[in-house]
Amino acid sequence: MIKIERTSVMNLENAIRGARNPLNSWDRMDSEYDTEGNYILGENDLSLGIRLAKAGNDHRKFLRQIFVSVDVTAPLYWWKEYDTYKVGTVANSCSTMHKIHSKEFSREDFSCDRMSETALACLDNIIEVLETQRLKFIQTKERAYWDDMIQLLPTSYNQMRTCTLNYENLINIYYARRNHKLPEWHTYCDWIASLPYASEFITGLRGE
Repeated sequence: MIKIERTSVMNLENAIRGARNPLNSWDRMDSEYDTEGNYILGENDLSLGIRLAKAGNDHRKFLRQIFVSVDVTAPLYWWKEYDTYKVGTVANSCSTMHKIHSKEFSREDFSCDRMSETALACLDNIIEVLETQRLKFIQTKERAYWDDMIQLLPTSYNQMRTCTLNYENLINIYYARRNHKLPEWHTYCDWIASLPYASEFITGLRGE
């Protein structure tokens, strides 16, 4: 299970203007904002952006200046793989250290959509133990009960993070993960493909 919400794409105007700095070709800029405040690339700017994007990492520096902010809720087993992408990314996560005891444990807290009945029965037992230890911790504040929750918590536990990336990060993620065995990565790559100008600047770079 993965949930992707509150996507914001920022700084497209400044990025494309910066792409024109090497040749001082700002007079050829033909992009503008529409009535909804979206920055729409004109023919000249889009053509330049596509050429630079396809020319390789050294030439498409402007893509590192197109920023994306998004809230992602996903299981810990997925976040372990996402954490491979550290360069140029930032994430603020909900804290298990501070808030694990703040609400009742339930199945909705876990990614269990592909579990067998046997696995679900096991998860329900774990949830019962977690909830018992949570209540004991609230009542007594004894560290041992908190340790039980932290160390027993399955990697299917869902965590929400607010992430900031750029289009260059997303190129790396898209081509590395689009055929991954985890369905969560397929959903994430579909989200990448839905971003403004993704087909020109991200998903269409390899001619596939």
